[in-house]
Amino acid sequence: MGDAAHTAHFSIGSGTKLALEDAIDLANEFATGLPIDDVLQHYEARRSIEVLKIQNAARNSTEWFENVERYAGMEVEQFSYSLLTRSQRISHENLRLRDAAWLEGYEAWLAGGKAAVPPMLTPFTLRDCTLKNRIVVSPMATYSAVDGVPQDFHLVHLGARALGGAALVMVEMTSPTPEGRITPACTGLWNDAQQAAFARIVSFVHGSSTAKIGLQLGHSGPKGSTRVGWEGTDEPLAADDPHGNWPLLAASPIAYGEQNQTPAAMTRADMDRMTAAFVASAQRAVACGFDWLELHCAHGYLLASFISPLTNQRTDDYGGSLDNRCRYPLEVFAALRAVWPQGKPLSVRISAHDWAPGGTTADDAVAMARLFKAAGADLIDVSSGQTTRAAKPVYGRMYQTPFADRIRNEVGIAAMAVGAITEADQANSIVAAGRADLCAIARPHLADPAWTQHAAAQLSPMAAAHIDWPAQYWSGRDQMLREISKQKQVLAQVNQAQAAIKTEAIE
Repeated sequence: MGDAAHTAHFSIGSGTKLALEDAIDLANEFATGLPIDDVLQHYEARRSIEVLKIQNAARNSTEWFENVERYAGMEVEQFSYSLLTRSQRISHENLRLRDAAWLEGYEAWLAGGKAAVPPMLTPFTLRDCTLKNRIVVSPMATYSAVDGVPQDFHLVHLGARALGGAALVMVEMTSPTPEGRITPACTGLWNDAQQAAFARIVSFVHGSSTAKIGLQLGHSGPKGSTRVGWEGTDEPLAADDPHGNWPLLAASPIAYGEQNQTPAAMTRADMDRMTAAFVASAQRAVACGFDWLELHCAHGYLLASFISPLTNQRTDDYGGSLDNRCRYPLEVFAALRAVWPQGKPLSVRISAHDWAPGGTTADDAVAMARLFKAAGADLIDVSSGQTTRAAKPVYGRMYQTPFADRIRNEVGIAAMAVGAITEADQANSIVAAGRADLCAIARPHLADPAWTQHAAAQLSPMAAAHIDWPAQYWSGRDQMLREISKQKQVLAQVNQAQAAIKTEAIE
């Protein structure tokens, strides 16, 4: 009966598990004595959640086997790790429970033959930039700028996260023009005051931490002139807003939503002016001393509006095929590459899937990545969705990582995974399996600026030793490690006591 109710691909060996668990759960429900309609409703509601998890894992496993050539170029050590963790149900720490000696040997191999190091704490180099570990503070809009000028809030916000152990701190999407901001409270980089404020932040990060700092450049396009996030995400400014709504530009005159204004389709002259504005901002970023530059071509903003067929209905050379739709974003990228220092990385954020009928797919994302790689991109920052309000993404832990996996291992370019990565165990698994080179973590860093330091401390004292703490915080670090050690000892004692009770009951 269980097999008839729920099935999953045989590659994870779950058929019997599902059948037995379904049968046990249904029998337990009948034992409650409730009416049969209630029994069936409770059974289905509870089992469907667990079954969906198993089936999702089975899909991941199926895709791995059906595309094993994607991983054939890996060294046998990483290929084996990728195979073992293919479903994403078996994680890094789960492997440690199964075979600690094997995992420690793999960690040492991944670290270059040295002592075992958690994968997320290994260094990573692109061009002349070496990141001390694989954790990135994702660019997150904070809606705290004044006339595009970063404030003291940005200094404290970004500075705290640079002190918190992450290797790379990314500034929120910053516009090259006033009209390119998402909201009136978003950052910009088109004048001297903005440049001076950013230079101050960069100077602090470089002078007080070992982190690198990057700038994400982007134009809001059809999603501009909106309210700050906590007043209504992507909703247009109120009619009586003192800032007033400003005109919008996009690939085609398609409004993001019913309440959003309709943008004007960009002309060739608009494109030339916008490219020049991007270049001018990049030159200012060079002057500020940023270590990394990223071009935002995702989430339905200006450049993304060219890429998606849902937002690009042009009939000229910038519409139609994917190559044509990527033409203008690639022009902007090439212009940035020409002025950005050759020793510093230049990455691109893309929406790998529109999650809507007729939109871009994972296959398109691979093609996009190939185009940007050919243009000189060093890394693809792989996000998805937000190009249309009709999108229906399938959320879940690490839900966008499979897109990064495909791009990294099919295109042969460095990739950054982002989206619902919340635990060190997840980051370790992603890096160790070669699904991505970097993990961008957003909300956990909002809740805890020192997420990387704290995550490493929870792993082990050895892991904590691989994380930089400012000297001013060493006493706090040492106390945290002592408390974690005590908690683990207590937990071990509790587990031993429970095991003894179970053994005595069996005997």
